[in-house]
Amino acid sequence: MFDLFRRRNTIVRYFLGGILGLVALSMVITLVPGFGTPSMPREQLVAEIAGEPLTVREVQNTIQAALNNRTIPPDLVDIYAPQIIDQLIAERALAYQARRMGFRVSEQELANQIRTALAPLFPSGEFDRQAYMRFLAERNMSISDFERMMERSLLAGKLESLIREAVVVTPQELEEEFHRKNDKLKIEYIVFKPEVDRSKIAISREEMLDYFNKNRAQFQDPETRTFEVLIADQEKFAQTVQVTEAELRAYYSRVQDRYRTPDRAQARHILIMTMGKPKEELPKLEAKAQDVLKQVKAGGNFAELAKKYSHDPGSRDKGGDLGWVTRNGQMVKEFEDAVFALKPGEISGLVKTSYGFHIVQTLTKEPARVRPFEEVRSELAEELKKQRVTDQLQNAIEQARAALEKSPKNAAQIAAQYGLMYVKAENLASGAAIPEVGNSAELTSAVFSARVNEVTPVIQVSPTRLAVAVVNAIHPPKPSEFAAVEGRIREELITARVNEITQKRLTEIENKMKAAGQDFDGIAKSLNLTKKVSNAETLAGAFEGLGPVSYFAAGFQRGPGAVLPPVRIGDQLVLARVVEIQKADVSQLANERANLLSELKARKARMRRELFEDGLVNELTKEGKIKRYPEAIQRIANSFRRA
Repeated sequence: MFDLFRRRNTIVRYFLGGILGLVALSMVITLVPGFGTPSMPREQLVAEIAGEPLTVREVQNTIQAALNNRTIPPDLVDIYAPQIIDQLIAERALAYQARRMGFRVSEQELANQIRTALAPLFPSGEFDRQAYMRFLAERNMSISDFERMMERSLLAGKLESLIREAVVVTPQELEEEFHRKNDKLKIEYIVFKPEVDRSKIAISREEMLDYFNKNRAQFQDPETRTFEVLIADQEKFAQTVQVTEAELRAYYSRVQDRYRTPDRAQARHILIMTMGKPKEELPKLEAKAQDVLKQVKAGGNFAELAKKYSHDPGSRDKGGDLGWVTRNGQMVKEFEDAVFALKPGEISGLVKTSYGFHIVQTLTKEPARVRPFEEVRSELAEELKKQRVTDQLQNAIEQARAALEKSPKNAAQIAAQYGLMYVKAENLASGAAIPEVGNSAELTSAVFSARVNEVTPVIQVSPTRLAVAVVNAIHPPKPSEFAAVEGRIREELITARVNEITQKRLTEIENKMKAAGQDFDGIAKSLNLTKKVSNAETLAGAFEGLGPVSYFAAGFQRGPGAVLPPVRIGDQLVLARVVEIQKADVSQLANERANLLSELKARKARMRRELFEDGLVNELTKEGKIKRYPEAIQRIANSFRRA
């Protein structure tokens, strides 16, 4: 198989489905050092699928990507982590099963898939082996590791295609789906919301201690890490960089062509547009242009006449001003010729172009020239200095990283040697701000994925700063002291008491509503609640002030006048009565048929895929081909748990 990378990028995409009710979760995994390394120690494995490892590093970076994309809540990582791991295992299981069923991925298929996935890396369409090798070397990743990932994705896709091809959608299902998506429901409703004053709820110290002792497992200080960070700051390096006059002049001679300017002129115009107009209107438009020209020639204010008559929206409000134009095809030929044929201050006659009739005035003209050194000196100095700073910054941080790899316990001395800022973070939890860095998801992920004395990759932590870190110590989770969580316990107990009171009141009212049966008006009157009427909305829509129409989906089946079962939405109870069901016009089904058919097939295929996945994973687990390591899963969850 041939190599295909050219430059650095975030590239590998995983499709993760079925996570706690989510239909789909797309994740972007950044290639990181150590990923896919063979013969890993047991503690670096989360699972093995038919002999293929699923690593701690891969899972950690998948979760970090999900956090960065805000597709999972930071406080629920311990719940989501096992679900994400299950999906990664399922993907490998699908690829394994595809191989058992005889599916294969050809080199050409793999090459095409990589080219598609990494299209931004190939702007010229040509392969650069050296750039590719540098790309992988920075990540300590082999070509075979990456190609296995892509092959696995293609194999799973082939199996999914087989599942999709077996899906059949009937005409009746199409019509039902059309109505499900397009019928509209209108309701009248009353809302009951109990008010509970939190300030009047008293919680004793004895209650808090009792709660703490019974739920100690919930109160854990998360894993923390002590690490040192070396920061290369652009501003600091800029203070030491000097550029001599000789260097500036030498640089000017190399880039002099950049400062060549062609003939140019400053011009303005008035345009009477003919483009897109009927032929019979052209004489009238030309007469109008002639009239405006007469006003200009008679000494009329060019700018005011342009604002009044010109049809050019780009220059009209600026009095027709076009700024500087050059002899390089910037304007249509007839217009360009007119501009450069005029003397400064001279006004043209009517100039006919494909746009219409122009009245042109050339204000000033400048011949072609090379901007002299003195004129561009400050630009050159800034540019050359910036190049030097960037080079020095990159070299310093990369050399410092190499030195750290050899001497991980000498971070402070190495920072001083290479002119870098040195920071030590003591007992820092994942998600906490790093001193002098702030919140850097990428650096945090790298630090919390590393072992003791392991050095992270060089990471850009701000537009002007690069950083590298070395882990000094890993402090495992430990039970919290009561004093540290007393405030949290008080709030949890108050919230629990508020919820208890709220739910009790809601239950009382709900029972009262049920006892009243269909007497919607009587319930509203007895509770002194005001009826409201919603807009008509589709099932996928939302009722303003209430939430998704799906809460009241039963209304589509029960019909006008039906009182729906009470619905609890948060801390409020809603009773609704169907006012109207607006049936969609079935004659419009033909317009939506293709999209509906595609959606139904995808939905059915997804359900079949999930059933197939579950059965396959269970079968492979029973056969001993899937092995999970629960302790690794727990360590991952702990590493992301916030204090």
